[in-house]
Amino acid sequence: MKLIRKLAICHFSIFLFTTMFLALINSSAVSAEYNALKGVDKIKAVFDVSMGSPQKANLVFWAVRNVYDDKSVRALPESPEVAVVFHGPAVKMISSNRDGVSEKDKKALDEFAGLVTKMKQDGVKMEVCLYAAKVLGVDPGSILPEIDHVGNGFISVAGYQSQGYSVVAIP
Repeated sequence: MKLIRKLAICHFSIFLFTTMFLALINSSAVSAEYNALKGVDKIKAVFDVSMGSPQKANLVFWAVRNVYDDKSVRALPESPEVAVVFHGPAVKMISSNRDGVSEKDKKALDEFAGLVTKMKQDGVKMEVCLYAAKVLGVDPGSILPEIDHVGNGFISVAGYQSQGYSVVAIP
């Protein structure tokens, strides 16, 4: 009889632990939801990118990808729309020209180029400001092929904003 009682207590303990564990997992999922997404049907964001550090860009662009890849965003009624406009020092990061670039930066730039390719495959619109390319001496022919050329990136950002995109600046 004692053995049966011990087995019953053991099974109950396992059941209780499992139930509490599942409740904890579910509460974590609920707490991960965004209050900002309540009542939102779709995310539309344009990232206005001027940063020139490839190491920082690789870190920041994880978060940019997460804007359209996050399960909470994907659960919205409509698919997200994301655009990226490169200008200023960022133009050098999307050039295939690696003249004068340190080995450390070359590795980070290669990683960033791979991320750009993946984002384009995911449907992200990407544009480069040719005015910035000209001012910085970047040959437009060296710009990664996934990125569309526009005369003035600020016009693109303003245009996306007029279409209802939220502007997120990445200085």
